[in-house]
Amino acid sequence: MHTFGRRGYRVASMEEIAGLAGVSKPLVYLYLNSKEELFTACVRREARALAASVRDSVDPRLPADRQLWAGLTAFFTHTAENPDGWAVLHRQARTHGEPFALEVAAMRDEMVARVASLIGAAAREAGTGRTPELAARDMTGLAQALVGAAESLAGWRHEDGTVSARDAAATLMNFAWVGLGELLRGERWTAR
Repeated sequence: MHTFGRRGYRVASMEEIAGLAGVSKPLVYLYLNSKEELFTACVRREARALAASVRDSVDPRLPADRQLWAGLTAFFTHTAENPDGWAVLHRQARTHGEPFALEVAAMRDEMVARVASLIGAAAREAGTGRTPELAARDMTGLAQALVGAAESLAGWRHEDGTVSARDAAATLMNFAWVGLGELLRGERWTAR
């Protein structure tokens, strides 16, 4: 993961990876037939670890905003503690072809589904009678936007280096949850 995260898929060599692992290059090829298979295994492992970190941090008994806070904090903490893994998922896997991008897309789809579910829960919790029903399409679109914003914020956070995981999560909560609150109260922006 370290070599792919720091040097990129194309530049990383199997010889370098084997050396860092303390094994021979033929041994790496014995277990994984190609650099592509090794990279796919790294992408899959990191995607599962990130998704599990977020999933395991959320207590479903809490209100939706506290669940989102816990998930975002876990997301930003995981990406901060695993910068090479995040580089592989966010920069490398998406740009080096279908098998890698599909692994990331599956992880992202899981996160979008979880966030859409939280938005639906927030709409039910708001249940003031004035709250318009959020269509499934709206919830999915909002979830896509929130996940994309988290990914972008994590990338910026890594480059900046001065923003804590909690501060990044708070920034996104302020941006998204406050706006979502208006939507749940029936306020919608319209072009005039």
